[in-house]
Amino acid sequence: MVIGCLFGTFDPPHIGHVAVAEHMLAHGNLDEVWLVVTPQNPFKKDKVLSPDHHRLAMVRLAVQGHTGLVASGFELDLPEPSYTVDSLEFMRRRWPQHQFVLIIGSDNLAQFHQWKDATEILEHHRLLVYPRDGFKEHLAHSDLLGHPAITFVADAPLVHESGTAIRDTIRLWEPVNDRIDPMVLGYIRRNGLYKP
Repeated sequence: MVIGCLFGTFDPPHIGHVAVAEHMLAHGNLDEVWLVVTPQNPFKKDKVLSPDHHRLAMVRLAVQGHTGLVASGFELDLPEPSYTVDSLEFMRRRWPQHQFVLIIGSDNLAQFHQWKDATEILEHHRLLVYPRDGFKEHLAHSDLLGHPAITFVADAPLVHESGTAIRDTIRLWEPVNDRIDPMVLGYIRRNGLYKP
């Protein structure tokens, strides 16, 4: 199978994550999209994350009922620091029957040259890039747009949601409306996540 990989801390997973995953599944020639829950991002070492098991549980709830979307927590068991190139290499060894495609936002494409062994990633994997706020500036700062392994999916939904903003809203007990799945919100409330 051809599997799209959307890596993230998902703290919490929100409707933007699911919308991008579903769009890539429908338009990226993919059989499945795995939402891969990651440990601490090496570029964001000062960020405090919810415990791994809570974030994985929330992703499982967020993808429930969405055919072709899969919650994956394999990266949580790999040695840290967690680098995408190492995780993708693990995936190729662990699941050699699959082809893995990396799904990233345009903001990450602008910084892709800073990733560990970025050229190695491009040697083994296609990249599907979706727009983020400021995507025109992101593209202006990337010299990879013509790379044969990179496809920019211009009609993908523009994700305005922010995990930080959603956490702040939940912390203040303000309504989150339809920004996250009600089952995810229920899990957050039951487990006391994002308390002041």
